[in-house]
Amino acid sequence: MDLVGRNFLTLLDFSEEEIKYLLDLALKMKKGEVKKMLPEQTLAMLFQKSSTRTRMSFEAGMTRLGGAGMFLDIKNTQLGRGETIEDTAQTMSRFVEGIMARLNDHKDIEGLAEYATVPVINALTDMYHPCQTMADMLTVLEKKGKLEGLKVVYVGDCGFNMFNSTMIGFSKMGANVVGLCPDNPAYGPNSEVMEKAKAQAKGTITVSHDPAEALKDADVVYTDVWVSMGQDDEKAKRLADFKPYEVTEEMMKHAKPDAIFMHCLPAHRGEEVAAGVIDGPQSVVFDEAENRLWAQNAILVSVMKSTD
Repeated sequence: MDLVGRNFLTLLDFSEEEIKYLLDLALKMKKGEVKKMLPEQTLAMLFQKSSTRTRMSFEAGMTRLGGAGMFLDIKNTQLGRGETIEDTAQTMSRFVEGIMARLNDHKDIEGLAEYATVPVINALTDMYHPCQTMADMLTVLEKKGKLEGLKVVYVGDCGFNMFNSTMIGFSKMGANVVGLCPDNPAYGPNSEVMEKAKAQAKGTITVSHDPAEALKDADVVYTDVWVSMGQDDEKAKRLADFKPYEVTEEMMKHAKPDAIFMHCLPAHRGEEVAAGVIDGPQSVVFDEAENRLWAQNAILVSVMKSTD
């Protein structure tokens, strides 16, 4: 399948067949069955938000693929002094073979993609986190052997990037996605994104406010931090509003006995998840973290010009 030159901004832009191809490639690369390389190629890695897993997985990935990752902190570039996205995209394209960006505003990465002449990969914006969801789906495939027909419950704030990408990716692959959140419009799904996701979905997408009902027969239970970067002024209110949705051992009893627990990390034990869950036998969070490397390697060698 030829994906060379494609941008990777949101899973809305990729078909079920294309996502299957990337996941299959990631599994084969992880097992050492397929070796694709990016010799002497450079990936610009543009960061506006803090990162551990994103920077390490992309930088280590490019090194393993025979290329290099170039870390760029926006505040230390000319973007931080007012240079336009348009000029930055065109300039960067003269030096590198790909651009990865972790930005606040999704419109900025769309601007990068519009003016760059090399592939642009979304490593997180306020709207989408497609690379994380690719790693999540890869993890579920490894643990469950399939995606289609599974029940995936996302617990917490359903109005931002992680739930957006979760419902798009998993439902497109045939899983049934439930967003479990407080009965408050501020925490509910983005209606426009949900409409687009449902239009492409093979599985179902629903919203619930009742933990027992939502988690009944769940195969996968997923959560994320309640206070994201830039929301510190809302911390007290958010912690109070989401407290009934902490994923505890008791809550996990509503899911299937062999359900797995996932979290994109970093985690705050005692807030969105109990230590007994994230450190317990059902947790696969560190396998999930490792799979960022393999899912992203598959994306990199597919959109950049790789060699076998």
